[in-house]
Amino acid sequence: MTQHPSHLWRGFAGLRVVADVHGEAEAFIAAIEGAIAEDMFVLQLGDLTDHGPDSPEVLRRMFALIDAGQGLFLLGNHDHKLRRALTGTRVRIQPEGLGRTLEQLDAAPDGPALKARAIEEIARAPAWIRDGSRVFVHGGFHPGMLHASPPPLAGAQKASGLVTRAIYGQVTGRMRPDGFPDRVHDWVDRIPAGMLAVVGHDRRSTDGRPYETTGLLGGRCVFLDCGAGKGGHLAWLDLPAWA
Repeated sequence: MTQHPSHLWRGFAGLRVVADVHGEAEAFIAAIEGAIAEDMFVLQLGDLTDHGPDSPEVLRRMFALIDAGQGLFLLGNHDHKLRRALTGTRVRIQPEGLGRTLEQLDAAPDGPALKARAIEEIARAPAWIRDGSRVFVHGGFHPGMLHASPPPLAGAQKASGLVTRAIYGQVTGRMRPDGFPDRVHDWVDRIPAGMLAVVGHDRRSTDGRPYETTGLLGGRCVFLDCGAGKGGHLAWLDLPAWA
């Protein structure tokens, strides 16, 4: 991993930012193949696994991109949780989420190798990337991300500080009726004018397209998650290689 991951895509014709995949391998393959055909680097926003039909194949494809120097993924909360489970930490396992991923990995012929590689790659996945006037992060933006690099091996540590915001977004401390944390998006109003934040994590779209909004300071945010693996579809955003 380079200190500044954005340098990885400087030699490409463009950057394809792919939202949460959640085990939707077929859609992820389509996104990858289209990007490669147009000489675009693939930046995936985290949450590779859980819920969908083939998380092992998603991992295989992501690791192949990394090996070829054609892709990178950010640390998401589902990735962080998967690594904790694979390293023996007790975590809450949803049968349709992490439970499904673990079953798929156990059944895969290369399951042990995929688990070992996942432990390695998730540990060093960047929690956020600032690239000039752009910030890429899984869960939510914080102004501190404009001035600090993410800690090394964030995926191997308990989330704290900016990493908590990066992978979980902003929460109120209350639980929703479905048992998940209540999230708010006040952080959008702290994105400076001229900055673009591209995030996943929250499915805010109401029309099947990525949701874009402008905060009080004039900064823009694109919420790219359109529900892949959860009844929606996989979305991506093509950007210039240079901010």
